[in-house]
Amino acid sequence: MSILLKQARIIDGKSESKPQDILIRDGRIAAIAPNIPVEAGMEVWTSPHLCVSPGWIDVGVQTGDPGFEHRENLQTVAQAAAKGGFTAIAPFPNTNPAIHSKSEILYIKNNTAHTGVHFYPIGAISQECAGKDLAELYDMHTAGAVAFSDGKKAVQDAGLLLRAMQYVRAFNGLVINEPHHKTIAGGGQMHEGAISTSLGLKGLAALAEEIMVQRDLSLLEYAEGRLHIHLVSTAKSVALIRAAKKAGLSVTCSVAVVNLFFTDEQLRDFDSNWKLLPPLRAQSDADALLEGLADGTIDFIVSNHAPWDEEAKNLEFPYAEFGMIGLETLFPLCCTFGKNKLSLPLLVEKLSLAPRRILGLPVPAIQEGAAAELTVFDPFEIFSFTQEHIGSKSHNTPFVGQAFQGKVLKTI
Repeated sequence: MSILLKQARIIDGKSESKPQDILIRDGRIAAIAPNIPVEAGMEVWTSPHLCVSPGWIDVGVQTGDPGFEHRENLQTVAQAAAKGGFTAIAPFPNTNPAIHSKSEILYIKNNTAHTGVHFYPIGAISQECAGKDLAELYDMHTAGAVAFSDGKKAVQDAGLLLRAMQYVRAFNGLVINEPHHKTIAGGGQMHEGAISTSLGLKGLAALAEEIMVQRDLSLLEYAEGRLHIHLVSTAKSVALIRAAKKAGLSVTCSVAVVNLFFTDEQLRDFDSNWKLLPPLRAQSDADALLEGLADGTIDFIVSNHAPWDEEAKNLEFPYAEFGMIGLETLFPLCCTFGKNKLSLPLLVEKLSLAPRRILGLPVPAIQEGAAAELTVFDPFEIFSFTQEHIGSKSHNTPFVGQAFQGKVLKTI
């Protein structure tokens, strides 16, 4: 099969090229030239502002499979990823059973080989993600785990996290933790502030995140390992990580796309789709997150994809679960609400290059002879987001009916 991209700008994370034709034949980039003739049988892709970049990867996706297939399975999460422009995902281990041994790592890899999306599983730090006993880290590493995390169940036991960091040093492994102190969070429903008070909802203090960031950085300094702090959301967290990087610690971090552009103002009408972890915070926090992206403190952007069935989200706000689906909306959110804030080369750096470097994965090359792993998009196309744009089995998103600028066209 041959695919011809007509007059596409190549965006590789550093720059944008002039429009060129790109011919893909049998899964490889056969030619890149100013004008490639159209031949019989070619599938031709065009768009007024056609762009192509190395395929994007999303880290920390909730898959639901095995055990929670009523929310999401491996096939539907692959569909959602492809619709969102992602050629790869690194799913978290919060399944049933958890991805906590070689067997579950192989289950993910063997059952996703033909989905059209690369799966790079993240193994659990602890057995069943229970935060008590270390899981089989080395066995999972040899089976293909790219990092270790308890995912949505932030590790509360400092000693356990320290031992994990020390253990994986033997093979330069990466530990990922979400900064969420359960006892300080204490049943909080949204960001603690004036709006939570006015709505009568229990606040989720920024301290619940910031004290964990500080703790994990101290553990990292002692262990001398590698740590990724997943889903930072406060200005102080960004400042702490910036200082740690300047001090030479091997720390990286990521941010959920909605925390860049929205604040706790979104919760005034009690829409449970906006009930998230980390919660939407104040405007000063969102501004600090964007600044952290620009100066390199924050390494990459994630969707924070958390599918829930109708029975879990369509409830009164205090009883609804935390999370929304996000794979399909990450790119249009960045283009629509990140105008003049996120350039296309920066966006490709944060969606494709940086997460792969941190996970130790090769970055797809856009050059003749290379295997084609590409995301094709138009950053200026206007469209209305509908149910048809959702590939996930779950539909817990507030963006149905939203007018967006920036559309993913295809993945290869």
